[in-house]
Amino acid sequence: MVKEYDFLVIGSGIAGMSYALKVADQGSVALICKTELEEANTFYAQGGIASVTNLKVDDFDKHIQDTLIAGDWLNNAEAVARVVRGAPSQIEALVNWGVQFDKDKQGEFDLHREGGHSEFRILHHKDNTGAEIQQSLIRAIQQHSNIAVYEHHFAIEILTQHHLGVEVTRRTPGKECFGAYILNPETNQVDTFLAKVTLMATGGVGAVYKTTTNPLVATGDGIAMVYRAKGTVKDMEFVQFHPTALFHPGDRPSFLITEAMRGYGAILRNCAGEPFMQKYDERLCLAPRDIVARAIDSEMKSRGDDHVYLDVTHKDPQQTINHFPNIYKKCLSLGIDITKDYIPVAPAAHYLCGGILVDSDGQSSIKRLYAVGECSCTGLHGGNRLASNSLIEAVVYADAAAKHSLEMFTNYNFKNEIPSWNAEGMRSPEEMVLITQSIKEVNQIMSTYVGIVRSDLRLKRAWDRLDILYEETEDLFKRSYASREICELRNMINTGYLIMRQAIDRKESRGLHYNIDYPFK
Repeated sequence: MVKEYDFLVIGSGIAGMSYALKVADQGSVALICKTELEEANTFYAQGGIASVTNLKVDDFDKHIQDTLIAGDWLNNAEAVARVVRGAPSQIEALVNWGVQFDKDKQGEFDLHREGGHSEFRILHHKDNTGAEIQQSLIRAIQQHSNIAVYEHHFAIEILTQHHLGVEVTRRTPGKECFGAYILNPETNQVDTFLAKVTLMATGGVGAVYKTTTNPLVATGDGIAMVYRAKGTVKDMEFVQFHPTALFHPGDRPSFLITEAMRGYGAILRNCAGEPFMQKYDERLCLAPRDIVARAIDSEMKSRGDDHVYLDVTHKDPQQTINHFPNIYKKCLSLGIDITKDYIPVAPAAHYLCGGILVDSDGQSSIKRLYAVGECSCTGLHGGNRLASNSLIEAVVYADAAAKHSLEMFTNYNFKNEIPSWNAEGMRSPEEMVLITQSIKEVNQIMSTYVGIVRSDLRLKRAWDRLDILYEETEDLFKRSYASREICELRNMINTGYLIMRQAIDRKESRGLHYNIDYPFK
């Protein structure tokens, strides 16, 4: 079946939904969600969203400087300025869509401070800011008649000249996107979605790691699809591990203990109860995430422990509960009263700073294909993301992409000669066993060899092992019916390869990428 829309949005987090809302008045929109609308990285973002709002003590230059320092000066300065200066207007847009940020008794935003920030500038809603944003945008989406939501649909490949029989390389000028092949798992049919503009907003890659705070739908789908379509992908080696995921073996994803808790005054302690951050950074527990995660990793390895502790017991109990009700409730369900007990924590894969390379308008190297949010690489984060900069980046670049694509989409005719998906293939009873086992192998390879601390030897081992899985999976994909499971495995292997390959290419330790063969200078 062929379906035609003005705009095709693949992904339903803050990036995809805010873009859809901004273009829907000008044309028809298909919003593709591979599970349900709430199942996005945005929903799980606890801490908040960064923006300069208190001009009495804060300003844009301070936020810009903090972002550059955290990014180890690998940031794109233009992208940093665009996001920081564009943040207040996009906060206003979120409020207009119904987002309720916490306010103080004077009616001003109740601002938090997080690691790497020199001022209090984090807007939040309790300790579930992402859920508040996600639910508010879902309500706005559901009220817009021009937006067709396709839940439980899975994008397999984007459509380019390659599907017209044209040989395409990464250097081919004028590569163009016409839409995507979309699988409906309920019917097992692959439909052709044609669109004048396609937006990739598929989120991150955390599920390629064994331990992650991301929902398990974060399998790098958009990045893998664009890479296979010969688009440019950059900075994949910079994977941010959140320092403080709740340590509870067997949980996947791991429950996040927000960085705002350290901004609130929580102290990191080793398993002997000793504070240790003074050994690693003068900013102590409020150092940027890459430094804190490596410090925890070092402390765990030197002592042979599998976690450290986060201590908030010295703070006022009722104030703690009021600030972090969901964390309090979650920990209490596991027998941990955070007002009296230390919280066991360990680092977990959390955020990708690289992705599909885009320009200042959010456009990729493939014409009429935009990428926004965690799957994109705007250059804002450089080598390491400053806490709470990601949600604001998503809405600022969604706005830029909307404005640019609205100028382009009217002068476009569909490529009607695009063939339907080849549905031939078969499925053997052992296929799911192979897929499940291969996913576990990818997780083990990435966590063991391409984690917080890397080396040339570890990366070479990752290369050798991923290459075997790649060959096996591609052969299985060619012989099988299209399924979400085989496509996700394929995407995870492609994404793991990109992280590993670009980590090999960076012959230095910088930002989130730490290689013991090229230690920090």
